[in-house]
Amino acid sequence: MENKVNVYLNTSRYNFGFLNEEIKKEIRRKILKAVAIPGYQVPFASQELPIAKGWGTGGLQITFSLVGRDDIVKIIDQGCDESVNAVNLKRLIVKTTGVKVTTDTYQATIIQTRHRIPEIELNENQILVFQVPIPEPLRIIEPSEIETRRMHAEMDYGKMWVYLYEDIIKWGDITIGYRYPVLVNNRYIMDPSPIPRWDIPKLNMAKALFLFGAGREKRIYAVPPYTKVKPLEFEDYKFHVENFNGKKCSRCGSSNSFLVEYYNRETGEKTWVCSDTSYCTMRLKHKLSGDEYE
Repeated sequence: MENKVNVYLNTSRYNFGFLNEEIKKEIRRKILKAVAIPGYQVPFASQELPIAKGWGTGGLQITFSLVGRDDIVKIIDQGCDESVNAVNLKRLIVKTTGVKVTTDTYQATIIQTRHRIPEIELNENQILVFQVPIPEPLRIIEPSEIETRRMHAEMDYGKMWVYLYEDIIKWGDITIGYRYPVLVNNRYIMDPSPIPRWDIPKLNMAKALFLFGAGREKRIYAVPPYTKVKPLEFEDYKFHVENFNGKKCSRCGSSNSFLVEYYNRETGEKTWVCSDTSYCTMRLKHKLSGDEYE
């Protein structure tokens, strides 16, 4: 890694982390405020990057502001380390920092993610940075930004509860499959980014720091370690995650991870595989060697 960093220092025409130092310092100030007020959306001056807004600029600005020369970065998109979005972001980070990247969740110190939290439990030395398309959890019930600001300030979340209640009455279930609203530290309703319900329990009292960056909407918010995060639910209608009973990964055999379905057009066969490719690959590797891995 040291040689890689030295090569970068000698050849790169970019500032370390692409953004200039004043901008990175400003973003770190916003992150500190977000950590001090869990779940509160902090406005920030989102910068232009050599990728289109909506493709992860918010998360990338946070990553660039925090990454150091000794960090090891992992990028995932829908749980996959090798998707087009993840690969391009990794290339940009390596080109402008020279830091080491990895697909191993255990090794990473900073993980930037779109729409998934890794299956294994993160530790206190890790930071998970979310790419957030829509940071406002109240947008589905209130189009006015001024009004949603007021509702957060006054903790006026009655409309959201009515929305969930009407959803149950109409459909017999809360139909929000992703971006399921959560209450952070008993104060703010927060959009957890488009992660599946499966990942919501991982936010509660987690050891790692979770940072959320919305570049297009110019908002940063955070869930510090050991913070209460509860999905909205009624006393007589509890929150529940996706049901994978009876299904398991066709690669590694896992029945305890979030699975995605694949359809074979030629055979008509439907199979399930782990969404977290790193987790699946490690399980498969240990399975072949006869070891246990969870």
